Amino acid sequence: MCCESKRRFLLLYATQKGQAKAIAEEIWQQAGAHGLEADMHCISEMDKYNLETEKDPVVIVISTTGTGDPPDTARKFVKKIQDKTLPPDHFAHLQYGLLGLGDSEYMFFCNGGRTVDRRLQELGAQHFYDTGLADDCVGLELVVDPWIDGLWLALKEALQLQKEKEGMNNAVDAVSSSLSPALHAVRELNLSSEVQNLKLEDEGARGSDLLSQKVNDINLVAPARDNEPTLVHSVPPLSQSALNIPALPPEYIEVQFQEARGENPHLSSLISEGSAFEVPVTKAVQLTREDAIKTALLLELDISDTAFEYQPGDAFCVMCPNNVSEVEELLHILGLSEKGDDFICVKVKQGTKKKGASRPQHIPERSTLKFILIWCLEIRAIPKKAFLRALVECTSDAGEKRRLQELCSRQGASDYTRFIRDSNVCLLDLLHAFPSCKPSLSLLIEHLPKLQARSYSVSSSNLYQPGRLSFVFNVVEFPAGPSRPVSRKGVCTGWLAELIAPLLYPSKNTLDTKGESSSIEKV
Repeated sequence: MCCESKRRFLLLYATQKGQAKAIAEEIWQQAGAHGLEADMHCISEMDKYNLETEKDPVVIVISTTGTGDPPDTARKFVKKIQDKTLPPDHFAHLQYGLLGLGDSEYMFFCNGGRTVDRRLQELGAQHFYDTGLADDCVGLELVVDPWIDGLWLALKEALQLQKEKEGMNNAVDAVSSSLSPALHAVRELNLSSEVQNLKLEDEGARGSDLLSQKVNDINLVAPARDNEPTLVHSVPPLSQSALNIPALPPEYIEVQFQEARGENPHLSSLISEGSAFEVPVTKAVQLTREDAIKTALLLELDISDTAFEYQPGDAFCVMCPNNVSEVEELLHILGLSEKGDDFICVKVKQGTKKKGASRPQHIPERSTLKFILIWCLEIRAIPKKAFLRALVECTSDAGEKRRLQELCSRQGASDYTRFIRDSNVCLLDLLHAFPSCKPSLSLLIEHLPKLQARSYSVSSSNLYQPGRLSFVFNVVEFPAGPSRPVSRKGVCTGWLAELIAPLLYPSKNTLDTKGESSSIEKV
């Protein structure tokens, strides 16, 4: 007898910075172990799916951007479903579950997901699973993980109902009314921001996507007398627990070093929308005293030769590089100090198991290694659990490997939040803390997000100062701590402060508070 084919569901994601896509990929990877097949697409690829005729359950993962807007990839979709001529039963045939991503520090929390959810309901669509709203302020994984865990039972029940309805034809109403209420009930999950009430219990290994490892197989890094956990050291019960660990993300990037020389791409090619202008800094003023807790700076830019128009209070973005010394340090740890100026070619790895694999849009096909690390990758990004899982495979020391497994595991969720997320730990911090971890360059390109331009508000008027744009900012400081060996400044504010230092301090002995200069420094 042939095995029954896997039951299909449609999986859509709408992402701005890659988080929603990464979560959708995790769902896609886990589906096979549950006997299901996820047909995954970006929500913008409307030529590859059709909700008007979709019969199978639909799972949607959607983020929020700006002040509560759906991500750019969802704009056309949202515009389409918000057509006021659509009848209230337009999606009456549709069953869906939605996971929204947001940040409660912003006023319109998860509004991208809420907007789509509300409109689908207005058009007659039905939930087969409760909507989840994950909060990036406290840790997406605290809601995402249990939401995904409960998804599989809800999907199977929805598919079972669908199968019975298809088989009974005209008896659908009678069958539906006689089914156990358990098949109709949506799995109830407390997915609120009160994440402290969540109990992430060890449920044992779940298929091929979970790894169970006993603590007595390895030796911990820190001595047993240490009774307080740290970034590199755990304590009971975590140190004695079997672990539920995410599936290993498939590799999909290949990096080839080339002998041929050339030129790096222009920075304007790194932005996907809008226009980029390179403008000179005409003035810099330090607004705070030297002994102030925070350093506030005012910068004035000359925009007279650009088509840049603004109103007071408008936001604009500054394209900034990563700190060059941090890039050099990263190259040294990776053993690539001599290859920073070499050109590399980035391609999709042949035979990869990653669905729809493609070279990230923010990575040029050909450039120097330094260009990618300085201008393209957010090397300060807080590593996600999928990245930690991949780093496990690059770590040779048994104790360090175990601790990385704990930090990406279900049981280590609180340690991840405390020592990774809340401590603003970045890749460099991890590589110092776990010296036997030697990731490949391709792994960094796969897991480090795009280096984002930083947004600032205009603090000047084009009517009062034509051709000039001013903005004020505090230089962000990240002090050294248990998880961070050295203090650091913000990526953009630290770079700007260093860039305008000659304007603020024209000589070592004289402080020019006016900051007037004919400097040709540009941003």
